Amino acid sequence: MAEKLRRLHILVEGQTEETIARDVLEPYLSSFGWSISRSIVKTKRPASGPTHKGGVTGWRQLDREISLLLHDSSLDVLTTLLDYYAFPAEAPGMASRPNGSASERVEHVEQALAKHFDDGRFLPHLVLHEIETWVFAASEQLGWLFNDEGITSMLQADVTAAGGPEGINDHPDTAPSKRLARYCISYVKTQDGPLAVSDLGVGRLREQCPHLDSWLRRLEH
Repeated sequence: MAEKLRRLHILVEGQTEETIARDVLEPYLSSFGWSISRSIVKTKRPASGPTHKGGVTGWRQLDREISLLLHDSSLDVLTTLLDYYAFPAEAPGMASRPNGSASERVEHVEQALAKHFDDGRFLPHLVLHEIETWVFAASEQLGWLFNDEGITSMLQADVTAAGGPEGINDHPDTAPSKRLARYCISYVKTQDGPLAVSDLGVGRLREQCPHLDSWLRRLEH
């Protein structure tokens, strides 16, 4: 008798994260026995009309979304693909973050989120510092996409200065997405980023992003 697939649901922040989850992460994770579904965070639940999706606008909204998903007893694991950049200040762990590295701070918040929901099936994951970080890891691939070595050089210079893609900070003027908008005016976030990351591949991506690597290791085992 074939072994039953385990159900993994990924709650993603927006269309870019959904595309990367579908095209990059899901083919990889399915090889570890996961049956994978995903959904985009719902930003509004009007009394009538369609639900609005995409973007974390506040903690109450996200708290409700995760709680509703955890009511599904058929899920073996619920995880997230949400940006640490601009994560709601009122979320568990945000006000008590320790002084230390970005990895230590984001791990503190993830642990607080796990404690808040108190469900062993929940594995919170926040991207350091946002999904565009992974595009910086794929700087060479993005340069090929635009046939512009200058883009690659600018991204690689930032990665070197930060000590890795995940070190590029979350200041409103210098976050990865803000830098990409300056370096490449024609950059389309929902299309070009996922293409570059897909070309890079999971193995080479996780080599450059230790926080991502740690998350994937937990899902593998």
